[in-house]
Amino acid sequence: MFKKHTITILIALVVVYFAASTFIDWSINHIYVNQGYSLQLRYRGAPLPLLPGYGTKNAEPGTFAKVDKSGNPLEKGVLQELRGPGRHFYSPFWYETKLIPNTTVNPGEIAIVKSKMGKDPPPGVFIIDGDLNHTEFKGILRKAYGPGTYRVNDYAYEFQIIKPTPSDAKQLKHSGWVLIKPGYVGVVTNLVEYADIGIKQGVQDNVLPPGLYPVNPQEQQVNIVEVGYMDLTLAANLKTTKNDLVYDESGEPIPLDDGSGISFRSGDGNLINIDFTAIWGVMPAQAPNIVRNFGTLEAVESRVIRPNMESICRNVGSKYGAIDLLVGESRQKFQEQSTIDFKRVLDEKGISLLNGLVRNIHIPQEIRIPKQKGYVADENSLTRKEEQETAKTEAILKEETQRIQLEIEKVQIQILKDCAEKLATGQKLARETAAETEREVAAIMKQTAILEAQ
Repeated sequence: MFKKHTITILIALVVVYFAASTFIDWSINHIYVNQGYSLQLRYRGAPLPLLPGYGTKNAEPGTFAKVDKSGNPLEKGVLQELRGPGRHFYSPFWYETKLIPNTTVNPGEIAIVKSKMGKDPPPGVFIIDGDLNHTEFKGILRKAYGPGTYRVNDYAYEFQIIKPTPSDAKQLKHSGWVLIKPGYVGVVTNLVEYADIGIKQGVQDNVLPPGLYPVNPQEQQVNIVEVGYMDLTLAANLKTTKNDLVYDESGEPIPLDDGSGISFRSGDGNLINIDFTAIWGVMPAQAPNIVRNFGTLEAVESRVIRPNMESICRNVGSKYGAIDLLVGESRQKFQEQSTIDFKRVLDEKGISLLNGLVRNIHIPQEIRIPKQKGYVADENSLTRKEEQETAKTEAILKEETQRIQLEIEKVQIQILKDCAEKLATGQKLARETAAETEREVAAIMKQTAILEAQ
């Protein structure tokens, strides 16, 4: 009876134990982790000295608590492994729990990771090598992480999401996902120096060709530079009436005195206004120097191209008189010298010049019109001389044509005469042949008659 009673008590205790354990697990220890979250555990150790516990020693600062092969903590501290979505049972007396949202990097973004665990990096080292859960030093990881979802223990790593740079933001410092379109190159600026592998701080000489690149903003920045040729024209504004150009008495448009175009005094003191077009550009090998010395193409145009177009044209043009700039040969020399001087300046600054073109030269009417009239008179005189020469040539041509026609007629008559002579000779020969044939026939017939008579 006593044994039966003892067994009943034991069974009841077991039932009560399992019921109590189940109740405690589902009411106190139960933790549910939703999708998109992870569970971080921090082992507290045994809540009371008499209660069992795995580890009693605190983990080293900046490190995870060590665990055995079964995952049981050997030290007090944060555990490295995160628990994924689902139901978990951890006693709040032994563990401190924390729900951590997973880190999502969207398309077009990259993530830069900072390691908060490990040894202090060597002096002067700001970017470290490694990967998630495989870092030796504290600091920013060189590796940039692309689109995806990452389960990251925030006790050890800190994620920074880099948003995409607007696609129309030209000539700015870019980082994150850097898209370099055809017709452009990327000029890289290193923010840190790696003397051991030969990487220097500052603008690098090698450029990035068109493509898509993940760039760590803590390590590098990229300037997107357009390469190839472009043009800049400095032209004088012309006088108009109701949107129609106004012309002077010689048919030339009239420039406005508003500072447009390139104005200068010629060697004889006359005010000259010209239109000049520069076809200039930057080649891929020249892009680093452009970023290093000027920053942007807009700065190149405003600080180099435009002022040198004006100064060179003024310097060269001031050596010529107004009439010289109107005459074709000296005008051509002015353009050639302007282009040579302009190209020399751009070559010194690492900029390519395809051509420099003097398009129009506006000379004052009081200088231009008399000279043009003189040219017109000279041209009229030359025209009359040429007309006289043309008339002489036409007369000679007519005479030669008649002579040729006469020779043709003579040849035709001679041909007819020769044909008649040949025809008469042939007819005479035919008659003689026929008569000879008749005589021979008569002789044969006579001989035949004689033979028949015999």
